[in-house]
Amino acid sequence: MGSGNSEVRVLGKWASPFNNRVELALKLKGVTYEYSEEDLANKSDDLLRYNPVHKKVPVLLHNGNPLAESLIIVEYIDETWNNNPLLPQHPYERALARFWAKTLDDKILPALWNACWSDEKGREKATEEAIEALEILQEALKEKRFFGGESIGLVDIAANFIGYWVEILQEIAGLKLLTLEKFPKLYKWSQEFVNHPVIKEGLPPRDQLFAFFKASAKK
Repeated sequence: MGSGNSEVRVLGKWASPFNNRVELALKLKGVTYEYSEEDLANKSDDLLRYNPVHKKVPVLLHNGNPLAESLIIVEYIDETWNNNPLLPQHPYERALARFWAKTLDDKILPALWNACWSDEKGREKATEEAIEALEILQEALKEKRFFGGESIGLVDIAANFIGYWVEILQEIAGLKLLTLEKFPKLYKWSQEFVNHPVIKEGLPPRDQLFAFFKASAKK
């Protein structure tokens, strides 16, 4: 399993999909870790000490060494604990996985977030961009069960927001973005993803997440 006897701690925010990526990766690897919930309105000394550049969650501490940025952390976890690999062995396939993980953060997630939170004036354009982003992602999935093939990999973890958060946010916003009718392959992937035993256990409770974002929408 790689680094067996090691201290692992996560500084996070329970409702954050970026924090959740790190926890899912650790759970898929079977790594025991300590979790510290952060109040982002009153950031802890640890968060400011261990992520002085961005002052954001998640932060991974491994034997006292801090790492920030969720995708970097997930790759570090994959390299440190070599069971249940999250990245393909072939260099080209690895590069492709990194490309799609980065594309999710740079293009696809922002489009969906904007659609769910935009005001009426900007909603139509934001929704069009979100649909276009989902079309791109579905094309990347092709006929595979997961983006990683038959097992969950880096891109699946990076797409956790699409697989779980979007369904909650689109309901709050009264939108229909990711549906079985519009995106059958991607919708099927989302169901496979959230029902995977390890993922299911590692996702925040739906009712609490719904209440959290519903309250945020009213502000």
